[in-house]
Amino acid sequence: MKAMILAAGLGKRMRPLTDHCPKPLLPVADKPLIVHHLERLKRAGIEEVVINVSYRAEQIMAALGDGSAHQLRIHWSQEASPLETGGGIQKALPLLGEAPFLLINGDVWCDYLPSAATLAEGDLAHLILVDNPNHHPGGDFALDRGRVTQTGESRLTYSGISVLRPDLVAKEPPGAFALAPLLKRAMAEQRVSGEHYCGHWVDVGTPERLTELEQHLAQV
Repeated sequence: MKAMILAAGLGKRMRPLTDHCPKPLLPVADKPLIVHHLERLKRAGIEEVVINVSYRAEQIMAALGDGSAHQLRIHWSQEASPLETGGGIQKALPLLGEAPFLLINGDVWCDYLPSAATLAEGDLAHLILVDNPNHHPGGDFALDRGRVTQTGESRLTYSGISVLRPDLVAKEPPGAFALAPLLKRAMAEQRVSGEHYCGHWVDVGTPERLTELEQHLAQV
């Protein structure tokens, strides 16, 4: 299985830290945030990673190169301007191929090891869900006996980690579009599975959360 890391965002919520450094390269525990993803993907047995880039793309590409320093092969999908989550994935499909792939939001940190994540026949997505953080108490979706729905009592937060089938985005009009509406449509068709992961997860969306993550990793 290949993996894709979403790394094309502007990092507006992280300013001023991202004024001169793209968010994926912000240091956490003495290494860039995106390197934590690469190391975990390598441990999970994944060898090829597609990374989409736009804002300060040259800095990210120069830092990671072809991936050989991390025993991986990195393929780059460059966007003149950010295409949002869905559009970025669609543009990268020629690099990802026709098989299901692992997707990771570049601005999260999670100790989930994706080696066991699978996609059942007929499903378009498998989502890794986590407990709702303080800044998002209402959650995103519900999980009922392994199926993800928009409504329900067992509310959880989408971690930014999933396994997707290319068909989820392949037929959309090219350009910038979000992934969330496509996931909700697939949920309505009962084509989204999920699991509840109880390990450590952080949406590294603000300088304060970056500091909290740094403190957490210093203690483990």
